[in-house]
Amino acid sequence: MDEAPSPPHYITRPDGVRLAYRHSSGDSPTLIFLPGYMSDMQGGKAQAVECWAQANGRAMLRLDYSGCGESEGDFADGSFTVWRDDVLAVINTVVDGPIVLIGSSMGGWLMLLLALAMGDRVQAIVGIAAAPDFTNWGFSNAQKHTIRQDGVIFEDNPYGPDATPTFRKLYDDGQEQLLLGGQIAIDCPVRLLHGQCDADVPYEISLKLAAALRSSDVQVHLVKDGDHRLSREQDIDLLLNILARL
Repeated sequence: MDEAPSPPHYITRPDGVRLAYRHSSGDSPTLIFLPGYMSDMQGGKAQAVECWAQANGRAMLRLDYSGCGESEGDFADGSFTVWRDDVLAVINTVVDGPIVLIGSSMGGWLMLLLALAMGDRVQAIVGIAAAPDFTNWGFSNAQKHTIRQDGVIFEDNPYGPDATPTFRKLYDDGQEQLLLGGQIAIDCPVRLLHGQCDADVPYEISLKLAAALRSSDVQVHLVKDGDHRLSREQDIDLLLNILARL
């Protein structure tokens, strides 16, 4: 029988919304896992990284954005700016010293926004099927029209029974946070993992991201038979080996 997860800790935003996190102590830099869209800190990759961090004496922070997982708030109120600021609030409350950001899918877009906001405190970033600018390339013109007109669009969800909503607040904010059209002023080491059988985020997005980053220390690791989640044992091993080398 699996053990129930330990209860999270919380910080409270100025508006009263409580943000859930789990922090394990260890050597810096602290590893920080940023989940994907409609995901949370209890995902398999986040927990695998935490197990590796604990086994290697490394500090680790997992967290849930507002409206997600064990955090309070309404998912429909979320946006890239809101969730970036949620992460900043937890980091600034809980973590001392340098950090390494690990972003999965949408979390890979947030890790870029955080690295731009936090500067030299970010020692490295690791993207797993990173999805910057997905509000721009991830929807057809007809879908964009529906989002703008109706305020929300629902799409089939291959990972669960409920349809996946995208709300206009997130869409509009995403269009204000586009990064791939110019140079991205991030200079730390960057590692990008992407499956070439990814049906949600084309692996070419990681290639475009690598080209746009100002850093000269950028590596892209393509997994020929890898899907979007990259959660198989060999995918997790690749991620952990990359973290170990960083």
